[in-house]
Amino acid sequence: MPESNNDFGRFGARGIKGHEAVARQLDALAGFVATPVTARRGLLARLHYLTRSERARAVAREAGPTVTDRTLKAWLDGRRSPSGKNLRNIESAYLQVRRRNIARYVLGRLNRDLGSQWGQYAYVTTIGFAA
Repeated sequence: MPESNNDFGRFGARGIKGHEAVARQLDALAGFVATPVTARRGLLARLHYLTRSERARAVAREAGPTVTDRTLKAWLDGRRSPSGKNLRNIESAYLQVRRRNIARYVLGRLNRDLGSQWGQYAYVTTIGFAA
């Protein structure tokens, strides 16, 4: 079945690749905290999300700001504020951790919804999840 999609669009078919639609939807789901990172509430929500488990901390260390535990505690206590660069790194790390968590959850659902007919989803118009 997938080999029949080699010349997709030849006869006017429209759509995007299935994995691109999934990536777009994961990005939409990943934006969980509505308050911006520049506000104290948004910063605290992201920091708590990034430090709630060892796995989240490991991913945050890879992608986010490289700070000491002392600095992180000062941010959480409100004694210091992160720089603009660190705010961007916190936001980036939050989105990466959130994407990974959502992707793990959705992957199991996709494996049960798609089954053996995965070739039918090589090109799609849209895809949606209720996570």
